[in-house]
Amino acid sequence: MTEYQIHRHMTGGVRLVARKRMSTARTINRTLRPKRLIIPMTQQLGPPATPSVVPGQRVITGQPVGEPGRAPSAAAHAPRSGKVLAVEERLVPGGSQLLKSQCVVLAVDDKSTDADIEPASEWPNLDADRIQAIRNAGIVGLGGAAFPTADKLGATERCGTLILNGAECEPYISCDDMLMREHATDILRGTQTMLDLLGAERCLLGIERDKPVAIESMAAAIADLGDARIRLAAVTSKYPAGGERQLIELLTGMEVPSGKYPIAAGCVCQNVGTAYAVGRLVRLGEPLTTRIVSVTGEGVAEPQNVEVSIGTPIRELIEHCGGYVGDVPRLILGGTMMGYAVSSDELPVTKATNCVIAVHSDEIRDRYEEWPCIRCGDCADVCPARLLPQDLLPRSRTYDFDQLKILGLNDCIECGCCDVVCPSHIPLTAYFRDAKRAQRLHEQHQHLADTSQIRYLRKQERLRLQDEQSELHHTELKAQVAKDSGSRQETIQAALDRVQRRRNSDDRIT
Repeated sequence: MTEYQIHRHMTGGVRLVARKRMSTARTINRTLRPKRLIIPMTQQLGPPATPSVVPGQRVITGQPVGEPGRAPSAAAHAPRSGKVLAVEERLVPGGSQLLKSQCVVLAVDDKSTDADIEPASEWPNLDADRIQAIRNAGIVGLGGAAFPTADKLGATERCGTLILNGAECEPYISCDDMLMREHATDILRGTQTMLDLLGAERCLLGIERDKPVAIESMAAAIADLGDARIRLAAVTSKYPAGGERQLIELLTGMEVPSGKYPIAAGCVCQNVGTAYAVGRLVRLGEPLTTRIVSVTGEGVAEPQNVEVSIGTPIRELIEHCGGYVGDVPRLILGGTMMGYAVSSDELPVTKATNCVIAVHSDEIRDRYEEWPCIRCGDCADVCPARLLPQDLLPRSRTYDFDQLKILGLNDCIECGCCDVVCPSHIPLTAYFRDAKRAQRLHEQHQHLADTSQIRYLRKQERLRLQDEQSELHHTELKAQVAKDSGSRQETIQAALDRVQRRRNSDDRIT
């Protein structure tokens, strides 16, 4: 029995127009051959990779160009053969914002052949070596967070349930949907590997009910595989059902404690794209050099899903999909709810880039009037984290960090549900995001201040001890001088006494 029936309702959330059909009308396009690659060293949560190539060097497909830093980190590889033009700092997309990163700039060699592919290494036998192989392959979470997969699979806490996330709840994004339709078996092979490494008893695959083709494809593959540990569950088509904590609660009924990771509830959550990458590594020895990206929106001629080499400039990706249509003043990386706008299409695709939306000018609402909060409570009703946005708002505006901590600001997943339902058009998520940044900056400054105070107090203690030691030494020296002086006086007095005794003896003889 592969079906896993659930009858739980999701906390909060909103139902949105999916806008996915425009990019799922055709199969995954795998014909893009970029001319230039910009491969960032920071494509994961954690320390960046260290560049391992130099300008002028020729690299081949699959060759490492960045060695992983201290954990959690992951390696970076060349998706295509070519010549290294530069190793320099550039602005690149992160998981939720732009950031600066060292990048390997590569001119792709159009004449490269299969002979230029880095030879695959054999899959190791020991779990520790397998974890390291996943790190060296550069595999990270492909759902958008980009947390290094090796560190999740190498968790020391006991994991009872592997949650495989195929919900893909955000509008426009359809890369996971198409991957499950076309590569169900590879996804399950990777899933089995992750189950073995975690020692988990079961895997629950959650897919939203509005993806019937993906559900059918995965159900058939599970039946063919015959692994009783893997079960499929169709979940509600409601945003943000694909959030890590929300999906765990939907599938298991367990709530991840505030401030903790899912492993605290005995679960590890992985994206289906990540499972696919692990499956390709085990079967073919392929590192993570490409990913599926949804290219969509009213501003692109041919919306579709494309297998993209990591580091491909967005401009080449858009051109491959027929180019822009009309006036496109904005590109959004990620979905319309949790994604962010960028102003340049020269930025590269990274491992965290699951969707590029070309927004037509007719779709943009540049102006809106923000009204005062009327305390209607609609935002609290839809909050999947069970927060009170109407109470967080005034504290976020005034940066009342103590109260924000009490009210659970850090539990906000920035999903934007409160923005959707707010009748006063208040950009609540923007206020909360800004307050989080200010809080992190405040904590950093507080840490620096505390560290400086500790250094100052330690210095004062050292000076006090030095003064005490100096005073003690001075006292001992005075005592020694006094003792020495007393000894000399006694010696002189003894000599005088002897002289006096001799004189007295001489007088008596006379």
